[in-house]
Amino acid sequence: MDRVTAQFPEAVAERYLDRTGGAWAVIHAEHLPKVAAFLKNDLDFKLFTSIDAVDRLHLAENDPRFEVVYFVYSLSRKEHVRFKVRVSEAKPELPSITPIFKGADWWERFVWDFYGIRFSGHPDLRRVLLYEEFQGHPLRKDYALRDRQPLVPERPIKDIFRGPGTSGVS
Repeated sequence: MDRVTAQFPEAVAERYLDRTGGAWAVIHAEHLPKVAAFLKNDLDFKLFTSIDAVDRLHLAENDPRFEVVYFVYSLSRKEHVRFKVRVSEAKPELPSITPIFKGADWWERFVWDFYGIRFSGHPDLRRVLLYEEFQGHPLRKDYALRDRQPLVPERPIKDIFRGPGTSGVS
């Protein structure tokens, strides 16, 4: 992260070590795409590992409410980079890094599905694990556990167990 801070001093809001000694950086949201591109293209962090989010609703310092955490890895350098972007509850939206890391596609959809954080510029931002009529985002800490979801008619599905050649018909 030293090279990222040197290249983009305005992009890094904070740097710290976690309790296990892992280095973290907090990136300003508007600089996320250029930092991700720099990590991939200039520093050889080509393996996108994952994205997740944290709802900081009940923490003492909960403004902004959400943190989206990113994990990338360099196979040549055998190093991990961990960084996060803080997102406000008023406008839970970040720029998508799917154009930079194709592996971010599913993870951004997951974060949208479960936390309600939008990714502007994402090619296909829709629910990935929950059905489209599901109301709310279940990993938010203010999601009501006892609420009922609307009943939806069962959708017809194709026979996924039979493919060409298994039914005796070619």
